[in-house]
Amino acid sequence: MPVKPDVSAYRVEKFRSHATVTLSSGESVEGCFFLSPLSAHVPGPETVGELLNGEPGFFPFELHGSDAPRTVLLNRAQVLTVALAGPEARQVPGYDVARRYLVAIGLPSGPRVMGEVRVYGAAGHDRLSDWTRAPEPFRYVECDRGTLLVNIKHVLDVSEAPQ
Repeated sequence: MPVKPDVSAYRVEKFRSHATVTLSSGESVEGCFFLSPLSAHVPGPETVGELLNGEPGFFPFELHGSDAPRTVLLNRAQVLTVALAGPEARQVPGYDVARRYLVAIGLPSGPRVMGEVRVYGAAGHDRLSDWTRAPEPFRYVECDRGTLLVNIKHVLDVSEAPQ
């Protein structure tokens, strides 16, 4: 079967996941991540968390705004938070048995993030301090308004919040 000349044989189909990205400048942009239908780590599709915690550098993001959608390359290191459209944190293996903490997180700009985090680890390694030292730069925080991915490299402080 002949291949269309405008379609590469190496093209990988992606699906879009809507989110709001807040950058270190304080600017927030709405748009979509481009995700693979297959995760490299767990059964099912790739998640925004996987994409952000993958290789360092830039990632493509489709901006939605007053103009027609356009794709830009955003620098992971300059992403403060990502507000996700769905409950992506619940897809992490072990979510139901991970230890839960209500937290307040200080960021360089804006109000404190209040929410719940899950710490995945053996007994004695499931403390909030273990969550702060995990190797992934982007961590899930479940808030009243939805699920956030927070870039730990921009976090000023984390404390347990009163119940």
